[in-house]
Amino acid sequence: MKILLIEDNQKARDWVSKGLQEAGYVVDAVGDGRDGLHLALEGNYSLIVLDIMLPGLDGWQILQLLRTTRPVPVICLTARDSVDDRIRGLELGANDYLVKPFSFAELLARVRSQLRQHNVADTTLKVADLEMDLVRQSVIREGKSIALTRREFALLWLLATRAGEIVPRTLIASEVWGINYDNETNTVDVAIRRLRRKMDDPYRHKLITTVRGMGYCLSANGERNA
Repeated sequence: MKILLIEDNQKARDWVSKGLQEAGYVVDAVGDGRDGLHLALEGNYSLIVLDIMLPGLDGWQILQLLRTTRPVPVICLTARDSVDDRIRGLELGANDYLVKPFSFAELLARVRSQLRQHNVADTTLKVADLEMDLVRQSVIREGKSIALTRREFALLWLLATRAGEIVPRTLIASEVWGINYDNETNTVDVAIRRLRRKMDDPYRHKLITTVRGMGYCLSANGERNA
């Protein structure tokens, strides 16, 4: 799942971003309110963590503009701790409000709570003999467990949720590596090769197909075109 963090304090941004990534989420992090609003409106995020005091646009303005078009859950993360501020945030459309300083464990619990409430009806997927469980981060083929890294799991989950579709490399890069991905590298192709070695090569029936010049497709009837 992909989370947008809008926080202007570099130290706090790096700390929260690192913690969420270690918890298995793909994180886009920005420090400016205008950049944050643009990403919030254009990106496909499962949740937004939003500071209030920001350059460009403040968090109140972002909430107001965001709520005209997007229902994505928002957790306000701010030093503004008065009751009036909390009420204002919730009335503008925030789903939760956490005051700094805070425990990362509490933030992570609230993130998971919001994702459970607003996301994902399906936390399991099955394509042919491939079974995935998002909560347990587990993968099984032909009844055998396959160990994947968090990034490999995110890549496979993205392909499986779009089973039968051609998923472009640029979309894969954005969804799995985030906005800072360097599209001049072959990171996606290398990651696909590693993923195939674990969950496709040992099996007679291949699921991941390379679509020349376009991207990759995972399907129950997939055949590889190198």
